[in-house]
Amino acid sequence: MHISGIIGFAERMIATTNPEFIMTKKIKVRRLSETIGAEVDDINLSQLNPSESNQLLEALKVHHVLFFRKQNLNSATLWKLASKLGRPTEYPFLKGTSVFPEIVELIKRPEDTENFGGVWHSDTSYLRTPSMGALLYAIETPEIGGDTIFTNMHEVLDSLSLGMQKMLSELYAINVSDKKGLTKIRPSSGASAFSASHPAVRTHPETGRKLLYVNRAHTVSFENMTVAESKPLLHFLFERTEDPRFSYRFKWSPGCLAFWDNRACQHFPFNDYQGSQRRMLRVSLEGCKPF
Repeated sequence: MHISGIIGFAERMIATTNPEFIMTKKIKVRRLSETIGAEVDDINLSQLNPSESNQLLEALKVHHVLFFRKQNLNSATLWKLASKLGRPTEYPFLKGTSVFPEIVELIKRPEDTENFGGVWHSDTSYLRTPSMGALLYAIETPEIGGDTIFTNMHEVLDSLSLGMQKMLSELYAINVSDKKGLTKIRPSSGASAFSASHPAVRTHPETGRKLLYVNRAHTVSFENMTVAESKPLLHFLFERTEDPRFSYRFKWSPGCLAFWDNRACQHFPFNDYQGSQRRMLRVSLEGCKPF
């Protein structure tokens, strides 16, 4: 056999045995709004290969939250998927499964009146290194209600005047895990309260874009300012964050998964399905210290 034929045969053998060498077609990403969100079609997340993982991470930089439908996942396959997209990490206030402590099950039963995380927030902003992102998978959803809305924090910052942006870029915001009223939407686990100070305007570590980094659930004040002094400015920024111009509302159904960039967006789950049950699996991905 000619030497080129031998090399070609060897390359085909590697491609069939090593998933790193599998040629993958370009994933189909369909934009859902002008500011945030895209749906990825024709992909099996339980069999994600390295090329597809890289493509999804690149798409996340552009769209900030990706949605997938008709998936068939469980704790094991969700953990495996998360490991291909980042490093799974435990959530401070919820206990995970016995086999996968990073995977938590979120259940809102028909008799429950509050929903988990039911306020605008950026996940774990009270930690020194907040999560990079999260994956949320729907097992059981109500027929009506239970949507989640996501907002692009790059766009929120860009909508502010240059003077306001400059002022905010010089401030640090104090974020706490035990802000008043938060216990209603998060079960108590006995974990200690956390507090962290982060730039009010942070830089996305991968794209270099600036974004507003304060949120209603956890931000209580600015450094070197009292709570009373901080309150009017924070109220203005919270209201701007919740402006529908910068958001996309996602309707869940069983088998759906959302993968969001916690550094670039905030989200809010609607609590409008009393009497129905909603059951989800969630995993956070390890992040870095904001700068």
